[in-house]
Amino acid sequence: MAHIAILGLGNWGTAIARMWLADNHHVKGWTVEQEVYESITMNSVNTKYLPDHPVEGLEATMHLEEALDGVEIIVLAVPSSVILGVVDKIIPHLRPGHVLLDLAKGLADGNKLISEAIQQKLNDAGKSNTLAVVTGPTIAPEAASGVMTTALVASEDVSVAQHLATTLTTQTFILHPAADPAGAELWGAFKNVVALACGLVDGLKQIGTLGGDNLKAAIFMAGFKEGCILLPQLGAKAEVAFGPAGLGDLYVTATSPHGRNRSMGEKLGTGLTIEQALEEMHMVAEGVRAARMFGERAVDLGIEIPFTKALNTLLDGFIDAEECCRRMVALH
Repeated sequence: MAHIAILGLGNWGTAIARMWLADNHHVKGWTVEQEVYESITMNSVNTKYLPDHPVEGLEATMHLEEALDGVEIIVLAVPSSVILGVVDKIIPHLRPGHVLLDLAKGLADGNKLISEAIQQKLNDAGKSNTLAVVTGPTIAPEAASGVMTTALVASEDVSVAQHLATTLTTQTFILHPAADPAGAELWGAFKNVVALACGLVDGLKQIGTLGGDNLKAAIFMAGFKEGCILLPQLGAKAEVAFGPAGLGDLYVTATSPHGRNRSMGEKLGTGLTIEQALEEMHMVAEGVRAARMFGERAVDLGIEIPFTKALNTLLDGFIDAEECCRRMVALH
């Protein structure tokens, strides 16, 4: 039995808490949201993010030091936009035995991967704690319902990844160890960009224009192709594209009705502005931030990424969803 702290009780943090509780692990959860804390404490359910899946036994707290006390694995399940601030807060409380598990994916400010930025903060603070990354095709409500779910757990030290995979795999949540955290994280972020684009098609279909499965397949292919070209130049091993963190995660995020990035794209496809679409979302759509940051990274490196460029042009308000889709298909 592992003693685990999950920092961030959104839908995915709550889902993995539920799975690990069912496997008899001891799980604490930290949240900054009063309504989430009260809902779990009083009714053993996160009514805001995962209302149909009780989490009996989850010890919720709004005090970070309480969450970290007595645990060995610290799971960072907060959005990528705030994760580095949370890391700053936990560093003074880290013990040598704490292992950090990063669920956020993508690029941090300064063009580092989030895991690289976390590692830099640990190094600067003189901490030697082990860090691993988890990513894969993981739709939270399905995983919480017991649907068989696979993911990668990746670390520069493959023995650490193997230990975490053995410890945290359950009957329905199967973790595969890997030694390429950069590739896992890059694909874990880029898949959200493609999911946004595929969601545009669903929005266009709603309003009766050119949306349909043929177009979604073409955009999915174009996005995957661009990822295969771009991400190895950013440090991903080529083979990651064809595993759970690549094609597997890309497929489920781009097609599932539960995917928040696909849902965000759908709202944009119906004609909402980015501000209007974000206002309707109570869960964070990471794809918007990822598209911006991949775009900036490509410019810095002199790499042409027409798929992502078209999406950013839409996000900037210069073209509509139909024109964005036309550009994505025409350029590939």
